[in-house]
Amino acid sequence: MARESKAAKAARAAAILTALAEAMPDARIELDHRTPYELLVAVILSAQCTDRRVNMVTPALFRRFPDARALAQADEAEVRPFIQSLGLYRAKAKNLVAAAQALVADHGAEVPTGRAALALLPGVGNKTAGVVSMHIGGDAAFPVDTHVKRLAFRMGLTSAEAPDRVEADLQALLPPERWVLGHQLLVWHGRRTCFARAPACQRCPVAALCPRRGVS
Repeated sequence: MARESKAAKAARAAAILTALAEAMPDARIELDHRTPYELLVAVILSAQCTDRRVNMVTPALFRRFPDARALAQADEAEVRPFIQSLGLYRAKAKNLVAAAQALVADHGAEVPTGRAALALLPGVGNKTAGVVSMHIGGDAAFPVDTHVKRLAFRMGLTSAEAPDRVEADLQALLPPERWVLGHQLLVWHGRRTCFARAPACQRCPVAALCPRRGVS
């Protein structure tokens, strides 16, 4: 098979997103939130946990700690009971309090919109910072979680292993205005069709554009 040119790969990547958008017009972030603060907390909690599980605990958590100032005054032990059904809840409680304290100390208790500033908060890595920033009107990003990484590799859009390198490859193929929705579409497709094991290629709307269709 002839090596795919960058232009051809970019065209195929764009076609994939177009087809996914047509198949999943309601694609959106599935973490329930009303404010940038609630989104930041929810994304921190979502590490190694499903969005559905996070959405089960955040209503009570946000009633008790409705903003960064309230959470910054809490002790870790006060936070743990609200999130103990989640994985890594002890570390997450520690990070939530520390992040809230950093917001109060460095940002007037407001969530910064820039990805670089977000990434400096305790418990917030580059992926989390990208997700939060792009959803609150900050920096355009194509954050790479486990779904995006798996699909980008299967679809032949990257051969990289490191998430930052995968993101750079995707950004090089697609214009910035397609990054935010592109990220969400790949996440949704990974959760609904292109599973880690036994991907449902027979009902995949982009099977014809995928060089590894039928390969787990």
